[in-house]
Amino acid sequence: MFTGIVEELGTVKDIMLQPHGGATLAIAGSLAVQGAKRGDSIAVSGVCLTVVDQPAEGVFVVDVMPETLHRTALGTLTAGSRVNLERALPVDGRLHGHIVQGHVDGVGQLGRRVDSDGWIELRVEAPEALTGFIAEKGAVALNGVSLTVTTVVGHEFGVALIPETLRMTNLGLLDAGDPVNIEIDVVARYVAQLLEKGSLPAKIS
Repeated sequence: MFTGIVEELGTVKDIMLQPHGGATLAIAGSLAVQGAKRGDSIAVSGVCLTVVDQPAEGVFVVDVMPETLHRTALGTLTAGSRVNLERALPVDGRLHGHIVQGHVDGVGQLGRRVDSDGWIELRVEAPEALTGFIAEKGAVALNGVSLTVTTVVGHEFGVALIPETLRMTNLGLLDAGDPVNIEIDVVARYVAQLLEKGSLPAKIS
């Protein structure tokens, strides 16, 4: 589990395409690899991935399945791309953002950005299947960053980025048309599932 509070802006050092359609990524992130070992989880721009190797100081390697490349924006990465990195939340850690699983629900597209005195508002076009889960003042994770939704109009929703978020994440580097990983609030997902079944669970006494 993650919190959506990015610890470091890492850099993709190398991408090795695999015969089965997947890929192996080498990523530089000196903070993200501190205390990390083979098998640990690190969120890469909102996608939970497993460390499979640490070939050099400050560098870790992850394997990405074809399904993940297809369902997330990781398939658009190239050598030199900047990625948001967050280590998994320790059991005794503080939940500073919101509960983020690292399971991307869909890929949106940046429609436009509005710059205003040091902060930026992003307007993101979400896939139709996700719009019902996104509510004004609710939580959403974009490229693994925990954010509060400011507006919702049709399939488009807005989020405001403070200077610290712009400095610490890759969201400030996005241009109109760029893809963005979207993870909806896990609470919204479960509530929708219960409503779809037509009933809430009985009270536990």
